Amino acid sequence: MTTNACIIGWGHTPFGKLDAVESEALIRSAVEPALQTAGLAAADIDGIFVGHFNSGFLPQDFSASLVCLALPELRHVPAVRMENACATGSAAIWAALDAVQCGRVRHALVVGFEIMNAVPAVRIAETLLRCSYVKEEGATPAGFAGVFGNIAGRYFERFGDQSDALAAISAKNHANGVHNPYAHMRRDLGFDFCRHPSEKNPFVAGPLKRSDCSLVSDGAAALVISAEPIASATVPAVRWRSRTQVNDYLPLSRRDPTRFEGAARAWHQGLAAAGLSLHDLGFVETHDCFTIAELLEYEAMGLAPHGQGARVILDGVSRKDGPLPVNPSGGLKSRGHPIGATGVSQHVMAAMQLAGLAGDMQVGSGKPGAVFNMGGAAVANYLSVLEVHP
Repeated sequence: MTTNACIIGWGHTPFGKLDAVESEALIRSAVEPALQTAGLAAADIDGIFVGHFNSGFLPQDFSASLVCLALPELRHVPAVRMENACATGSAAIWAALDAVQCGRVRHALVVGFEIMNAVPAVRIAETLLRCSYVKEEGATPAGFAGVFGNIAGRYFERFGDQSDALAAISAKNHANGVHNPYAHMRRDLGFDFCRHPSEKNPFVAGPLKRSDCSLVSDGAAALVISAEPIASATVPAVRWRSRTQVNDYLPLSRRDPTRFEGAARAWHQGLAAAGLSLHDLGFVETHDCFTIAELLEYEAMGLAPHGQGARVILDGVSRKDGPLPVNPSGGLKSRGHPIGATGVSQHVMAAMQLAGLAGDMQVGSGKPGAVFNMGGAAVANYLSVLEVHP
């Protein structure tokens, strides 16, 4: 699907383990800069779209109603919450785009947030595992890490040990994340640490070590979306060249777990709708919830045939100075993965890149960029192809 709607403002909190943070304060910290960069007052917002997974992280549900508590000026603005597992943020963006594109809403506010660390680690694992097919996968040891550990194990059995590639992906994203002021972990771990198990980097599930797993984070991000650029905005408008959603079976037993077919279809359809090829892109922000996910997403993009994704990272293609930088922001691996905020955060990172406002994260190609956000193990697959509004 094509759309001329554009991002005219954005905000982003630091991601991390935020002690005793309240939802309203977190939301306000993301929304205020989004409105400021858009050059809008709260009274200019016609619709609010909230991405919030929750599912047991917080006792408070009905979270769309929290935005007007964060900013009382938004008290009477229609608000709705969207949820689609780890693609919850993109689901909220899609709903906002639909409202803007049909003319019902002139200026939409999208807020993605999550507070994951309010409950013990065992509860976090149980909550995240609900994004799998619980009937078959609900007892997987190590939670969702176990689901992706099984995927990695199957891939290793079929195509050989990929530990070098996974370690290189982790090391790349952590090196990139050093330059991201919003990242949960701004530390260059290096290849050797990521490659070899240790007391600080033990195996978690199958061949996946701690350094292969994204961080459990709290945080929020916000976008203001409009049908057209507006003169009051203080940042360049970034528009969608195309947007695509493709779903796949939830049970891994119904498909080849070593191949993200839904993601591949999303990439094929999204690039075709944008009239572009991978060579036309300057960067990609992709959903590296686990390093094996980024590896399989290389193949879904079309950067390598099935079973050969390792060469993308080992040949330097996806590095920051490579032909197609992947996750110049550090990705989920370094930035963190507060479920409801992730998809919105990825779009903020892309907008900053395209606007030339990414600071030390900047790759400076001037080309369009893409965001891939997925819910579950490549079940709900969202692709945005973005460019600076001409």
